Amino acid sequence: MCYNVAAGEVPGSYRRQCRGSARYTPAAVPGDAREAEEENMKKGLLVLGVIIGVIVILVGFFAGGYNSLVTKQTNVMQKAADIDTQLQRRADLIPNLVNTVKAFSDHETEVFSEVTKAREHLMAAGSMAEKSEADQEVTSALNKLIAIAESYPELKSDTVYVDLMDELAGTENRISYARQEYNATVTEYNMAIRTFPGVFFANMFGFEKAELFESKEGADEVPEVQF
Repeated sequence: MCYNVAAGEVPGSYRRQCRGSARYTPAAVPGDAREAEEENMKKGLLVLGVIIGVIVILVGFFAGGYNSLVTKQTNVMQKAADIDTQLQRRADLIPNLVNTVKAFSDHETEVFSEVTKAREHLMAAGSMAEKSEADQEVTSALNKLIAIAESYPELKSDTVYVDLMDELAGTENRISYARQEYNATVTEYNMAIRTFPGVFFANMFGFEKAELFESKEGADEVPEVQF
């Protein structure tokens, strides 16, 4: 016969005999229960901490990658704006240059028309590829216009013409520098969106390849006119 040990019904001498019985129930120890509960709580906090840590790392990864591409893309836009500024500056010089040359050689109508059309194409260009093509067209037309001065000593010595040529030469140098800066920035940006992890963010957020400002070798050089 076995007694309820938890209730204190079994004398000490009989406890050993009743331990093998299925009816024997050892008394619960409150301290052990608290320790188990604290252990489970620690495990839960550890798991929660790991989850939060992973989330923070992922957020930082996405934010850093996205912001990096945005910065590079913004730099490309700024450099493109620098090119636009210098192209506009040159375009503003062309009418005065044409009118000055006309005053000495009004029969060169074909060249004047070519320069005017090239300028119009440049002003209407939208994409960087179109601007690059129009820029080369303008340069080619200006080369023909400036070459006319070789046949007119009075034109070469005209102060207005000399000043315009100085401004044009300075503008061409600025265009050359702006193009180099733009192309370097574009190359860095395009490389970033084609390599990991940039390619991941580029595909996810729609970052597209930027166009280079192409130019023929020597296209930015203004012919030297001996005054």
